[in-house]
Amino acid sequence: MAAGVLALQGDFAAHAAVLRRLGEPVREVRSWTDLSGLCALVLPGGESTALLRLMGGGPWFDALRAFHDGGGALLGTCAGAILLARDVDPAQPSLGLLDVSVSRNAYGRQVDSFEAKLEAPAFDDPLLGVFIRAPRFTALGPRVEVVARLDGAPVLVRHHRVLAATFHPEIAGDDRVHRMLLELSVSPQSAWIRARG
Repeated sequence: MAAGVLALQGDFAAHAAVLRRLGEPVREVRSWTDLSGLCALVLPGGESTALLRLMGGGPWFDALRAFHDGGGALLGTCAGAILLARDVDPAQPSLGLLDVSVSRNAYGRQVDSFEAKLEAPAFDDPLLGVFIRAPRFTALGPRVEVVARLDGAPVLVRHHRVLAATFHPEIAGDDRVHRMLLELSVSPQSAWIRARG
């Protein structure tokens, strides 16, 4: 089984490099048909409206939901987190696979980018967060777990096999978020067997 990185737009090459350093076979996903046989998928940062334009005209949303329903694990970073959210402000289409509300560009423009140490009790040491035109989680559903915080605000969250970060872990030189994704990944066949007892 391979891990995939959505390679339509954004920082997909850096995510692929992290996964390869972890010894994971990687497929760059440029068509919804490329999702077949993957155990995990990264939805990278970039520009969420540009990503939606590039997805226009194809059954991307149906394919991504089917990938998740079949047992695939997902990591969305920055624009990818926006794509996974239930609600987006300002409003735009999203997958609704993660029970969160998110506000786009909530930390400011490109010139307001910054790095910060994140509180991450699930890890041995703090994470370094790189925030670039970052969104902000404004509401979390009751089953969404906060994995890391910045000044008390959630910046890395998880619900079952879905992870979402408002920062860029692929830039920080720290592979622990990607390791977490791989730990969550389950082959679609295994998920099918478990679902049927």
